[in-house]
Amino acid sequence: MLIIGCDFHTRYQQIAMMDDATGELLERRLEHENGEAEAFYRGLPKPVRVGIEATGPIHWFERLLTELGHELWIGDAAKIRASEVRKQKTDERDAALILDLLLANRFPKIWVPTPAERDLRQLLWHRHKLVCLRTLLGNQLHALALSQGLCRKKKLFTKKGRAELQSLGLAPWASRRREELLKLLGQVDAPIAELDKAVLEEAQRRQEAVLLMTHPGIGPVTSLAFVLAIGPVTRFPRSKKIASYLGLNPSEESSGGRRRLGAISKQGNTMVRWLLIEAVYPAMRQDLALRQDYQRLKFRRGHAVAKVAIARKLAVRMYWMLRSGAEYAQLVRRQGSPGATLVDASSSLG
Repeated sequence: MLIIGCDFHTRYQQIAMMDDATGELLERRLEHENGEAEAFYRGLPKPVRVGIEATGPIHWFERLLTELGHELWIGDAAKIRASEVRKQKTDERDAALILDLLLANRFPKIWVPTPAERDLRQLLWHRHKLVCLRTLLGNQLHALALSQGLCRKKKLFTKKGRAELQSLGLAPWASRRREELLKLLGQVDAPIAELDKAVLEEAQRRQEAVLLMTHPGIGPVTSLAFVLAIGPVTRFPRSKKIASYLGLNPSEESSGGRRRLGAISKQGNTMVRWLLIEAVYPAMRQDLALRQDYQRLKFRRGHAVAKVAIARKLAVRMYWMLRSGAEYAQLVRRQGSPGATLVDASSSLG
């Protein structure tokens, strides 16, 4: 078998290739734009195993290897880099490092979603970015209104609020800014509504997402994003692994018997983490236990820390719902009582 360690870049790749039967080693740089890389892989005899760090622009490369019947392993970039103790970093050294890890069976291979799941992620990311753009436009309009003494908060975008905003006497350039912001806001609203409909349809097709939507405050966007982000729930033996995977666990620097905890690590899917935090208030309005936990933490640590803590609780609950196949009521209620805690429910599940 040919084993290839590949240091992948946008315009080129550096490879270190070894034939495990003969021990012959080849190091080479392959250009992408002129077709050199594609021609090289098409000319390789099977079987071939290629190791690569997880990075962004590799979809075309992955499709090429799949078409050719070659095996592609994608590895955790942070773990690959941590396995090299030297401070010298070059493309050649990186490719050789990946090759060494493959040959020693120490390559940190990661789970990779299917092409269909990746495309669904694009749907969620596209909607997420448009929502962020809508928020940006709305904030600018709020600033214009406040500069004229008009404070309507969310009511600014009702029919009456828009009429008040339009009636404000502004200078020429400020007036032009108001008109163009309102026009852009209207152009963004229609695609978001269309994407919301598509997300709902996709969520209803997936049993896991439908199960998660039984939890108060968890809608189709959050449930579908959670399912697509974590993949098979059996990958995570404990709920703490989910919190760490989503970056909701605290950073830590403990040594010498002293424990130092910091802010959350944020080493995970930013969109899913943002969606969970956004789901905190809708969930609290319908869940007494979450509301009590939030009020207690808010009194001790402030509302920002409390929101993140409740978001972590939501992630843990969603994990147990997927692991057990239980709906919200079955998970958090003990003997029919709505006051049961998550610890009680999870311990009863074993």
